[in-house]
Amino acid sequence: MKTVGEALIAHLEKRGVDTIFGIPGVHTVEMYRGLADSQIRHITPRHEQSAGFMADGYARATGRPGVCLLITGPGVTNAITPMAQARADSVPMLVISGVNRVETHGHEDGYLHELPDQQAMMRQVALWSHTLHRAEDLDRVLTRAFAVMTCARPGPVHIEVPLDVMKMQVEVPETVAALPAPRAPDPDAIAQAAEALLRAERPLILAGGGAIGAAEGIRKLASRLDAPVITTTNARGLLSGDALELCASPSLACVRNVMAEADVTLAIGTQFGPTDYDMYGDGASPALAHLIRIDSDIAQISRGRVPDLPIVADAARAVAALLEATEGAERDHDATSRVIETLQEATTEVGDAYAQQIAMIHMIRDLLPGVRIVGDSTQAVYAGNMACQMDGPRRWFNAATGYGALGYGAPAAIGAALGDPSAPVLCLTGDGGLQFVLSELGTAMDEKTPVIFLVWNNNGYQEIERFMVDNGITPEGVKPSAPDFVQVASAYGMPAERIEGTQDLAAAVERARDAGSAYLIDMVVD
Repeated sequence: MKTVGEALIAHLEKRGVDTIFGIPGVHTVEMYRGLADSQIRHITPRHEQSAGFMADGYARATGRPGVCLLITGPGVTNAITPMAQARADSVPMLVISGVNRVETHGHEDGYLHELPDQQAMMRQVALWSHTLHRAEDLDRVLTRAFAVMTCARPGPVHIEVPLDVMKMQVEVPETVAALPAPRAPDPDAIAQAAEALLRAERPLILAGGGAIGAAEGIRKLASRLDAPVITTTNARGLLSGDALELCASPSLACVRNVMAEADVTLAIGTQFGPTDYDMYGDGASPALAHLIRIDSDIAQISRGRVPDLPIVADAARAVAALLEATEGAERDHDATSRVIETLQEATTEVGDAYAQQIAMIHMIRDLLPGVRIVGDSTQAVYAGNMACQMDGPRRWFNAATGYGALGYGAPAAIGAALGDPSAPVLCLTGDGGLQFVLSELGTAMDEKTPVIFLVWNNNGYQEIERFMVDNGITPEGVKPSAPDFVQVASAYGMPAERIEGTQDLAAAVERARDAGSAYLIDMVVD
């Protein structure tokens, strides 16, 4: 028998959790009781919001859920922003929190960290939230939590454990319940989809973040159909340099032309959200002829674009079924030439400034083979979302889509580096966004994560300032002063340097690569 707090850690370990992000407090210490004797490592950020972003970066880098352990009240309210980002981008995240004793709930007697109804608040951002009232329910509650956040459309879930329940005794089973198998596609729907795709003269594949698990199958299917594959931000690099990957945003006119010309469109794991398909808010995204849509979530599949043929299934299983149904077929639609032509048009369409920033990203990619670039909401990241090409999936992600939270880049990069230490990680962040989480430079040093922090320092929120000017608004509030980032990094023991513009960036990145530790480059740009 163990206390619920000890049993919780044992259950997480049995479910493959190897890392927890959190800041201990009096409302969670009972859940820390079994942590030291487990194989799970605990990462202490400087703020609970960063704990959530680290869990997000960990999950995107590994494909496994990121886990947070937070105090009741301010701990969970600080985590609401990263949970909202994770929900918008379909990232699996488990947030476990304390909550005051059961008999105090709803009375507002002034207990420490008290909220009127914490679970009701968390239900607004979590796919599912549950209060553990009985010790014997721990196993099945965790099983349901992992099923909800991983077996359909991924996202954040929340479990709260009252202080009195944490100390209850419970037996830990030898094994844990198996999760449901990924949903298989309907054979009739697959047959209809295969027939339409083989009949098409201009087939097209749209791939979102939900398609990553089906990457190799999509590569084979695209080759068989000779179909361009347009990848959204969260799917960038899906085909790893394949000539059929159209690594450009469907918000661009040249890419929309390809979409408009298609006579059959297969959309896989993509949300059709405006931050991918209508970034400029012009409402000009084209209608899609004969839309076949694959999504694991029956609710999601009717949002954004209603398909002519819905296939509610796991992406990998659906693509495998399509490959079987199209076995032996080989089509030639001259798709490669169309992709090359469109990528050239995209470089022109984004304008000189964005084209230069995309070239900078490609230079970093080439200097750091296999690099994972984790971005914040900043100019160079917006540019990369338009048309950067990466050498693999899970190599480019940021918070400039979906919920769009500032302060994401640095902690998410740390989480990604902890989740997959085999890949170099570069955080591309702005001077404004980094100041949201500046203290996390200390976490990078504590955990010895060799993240390169590249600060796009344009002296404020320049993108917002330009938007104000373009709309006839006198800029206000867009010039927050920045500290000397080199001195701040040095205060944490992190090597750092300042460069003017991008001219010396390559040499600086090489120095950072060779440093063997976290490194900051403050790049002052106009």
